[in-house]
Amino acid sequence: MRTRSSGDIVFAWFVYVFLFLVFIATFYPFWNILVLSLNSAEDTIRGGVYFWPRVFSLTSYVQILGDQEIINGVKVTLARTLIGTPLAVLVICLLSYPLSKRDLVGGKFITLFFIFTMYFGGGLIPYYMILKSLHLIDTFWVYIAPGLMNVFFMILVRTFIQQLPGELDESAKMDGANDLQIFVMIILPLTTPVLATIGLFTAIGHWNSWFDSYVFTYKPELKTLQAVLVKILNQYQTSSMVSDAQQMADSAKRLAVSSDSIRMAATIVATLPIVIVYPFLQKYFVKGMTVGAIKA
Repeated sequence: MRTRSSGDIVFAWFVYVFLFLVFIATFYPFWNILVLSLNSAEDTIRGGVYFWPRVFSLTSYVQILGDQEIINGVKVTLARTLIGTPLAVLVICLLSYPLSKRDLVGGKFITLFFIFTMYFGGGLIPYYMILKSLHLIDTFWVYIAPGLMNVFFMILVRTFIQQLPGELDESAKMDGANDLQIFVMIILPLTTPVLATIGLFTAIGHWNSWFDSYVFTYKPELKTLQAVLVKILNQYQTSSMVSDAQQMADSAKRLAVSSDSIRMAATIVATLPIVIVYPFLQKYFVKGMTVGAIKA
């Protein structure tokens, strides 16, 4: 067994210390947001709250979770995530499987056609006009239909499938299986790592999306949680510009909360679901990303 030299030990300690500092730098901002959201609003105004709540209070969460606009935003965001994610994964798989066949007629041209869209786009106004011509503006499906295809994820899944042994298809066809049966019974189970990876990335994209709700919808009942959060942040950031009379009227409708406590609580409410889901699918990330990215 090789004995570690003093230089190896010093380097290992340097790596551990560096990674610990990186962890603190990335974890502390989220922790501080949680601490401020759990601290009393009156006490937060005094400042000096860094590592734990000085005066514990759930008032900000009561205010946030009691807001009907936020509750509706959670429902819309949850619906688009639960509907859009599996549909997007299904569409990507259905396109990636035939494109993974090297003998597909025109396969390279079709792949290049999709790759072209990764580098060139028409801009926001033509995109808006296309959505309007498809009658998607101010409808729930404006969240689903445009996000069904992600070219990068398609290339990732296609490359992953190409790494599978070709003998699997040959043996299955010798047993009488058709392409659909091969896809459902063989390809899908073997591509679980990469499908879980793109599924989580797609779900995060749906959950965190706010711009499409801001631009392409007008009905309050179609606003996503992130769009409502942006509205709350803007509302409280500009509260100093509101007249004294308006502030008094607003304070009569609200509980004793500060702009900071509301913003922090809203951020936690919007972030926590993805933080909870992430660890369950993390084990698929390394295999799904590395194996699927060996070659294009």
